Amino acid sequence: MIKKQDIFFWGIIILLFLPFLISGKVLGIYLELNQQHGMLMAFVKFALLATLGEIIGLRIKTGSYFQPGFGILPRMVVWGFLGLTIKMAFIIFSSGTPLFLEYLGVNDARSVLAGPPGAGKVSVAFATSAALNLVYAPVMMTFHKITDTHILSTGGTLRGFFKPVPISKIFVNLNWDVMWNFVFKKTIPFFWIPAHTLTFLLPPDQQVLFAALLGVALGTILAVAGRMEKKT
Repeated sequence: MIKKQDIFFWGIIILLFLPFLISGKVLGIYLELNQQHGMLMAFVKFALLATLGEIIGLRIKTGSYFQPGFGILPRMVVWGFLGLTIKMAFIIFSSGTPLFLEYLGVNDARSVLAGPPGAGKVSVAFATSAALNLVYAPVMMTFHKITDTHILSTGGTLRGFFKPVPISKIFVNLNWDVMWNFVFKKTIPFFWIPAHTLTFLLPPDQQVLFAALLGVALGTILAVAGRMEKKT
């Protein structure tokens, strides 16, 4: 059921993104910053958009967009850092996977991925996405779950967030049944690999933005995973 808080929340979101849609000057500034400061913009985009996804996930899980101890600012710090690693992973896998395919005998995989749309490009994009999500994604997801647990256990404050993280203790006590059977086994092959296949079909300067927008979907996934953890 739609509530007043939903109208207010989505009204703010629309107002934030509207200038990029109606003003060529604002969009031009964004594109220039994205081209000249790719890593910085990756931090900003993930800090904002992926955290937004988690807020939406909180609404799905609890019925409210805000909750004491949720820790919006620490989550923005985490997602900004993860945005840097995601940008790095995109560069590494979009360059390295086609090169590996050529090593295996796939002719011109690099030029195919950089070329016009076609079946060959889709195949190389799929291979790139599969490599990214099978090698990098589980590590990133586990790191995110550890930091998420730390944020909640320290009251969602920045001061608490910068306390030493008991990584080994949190790691051992993660709900690995949900992590393996839902997050890894279902979301990676059935959502993230297809979604990032589409991502790698986009021009390089649009890939990280699209990946950050997928943070909204990630928020929903985290909400579902949270509900599953409560049931186990």
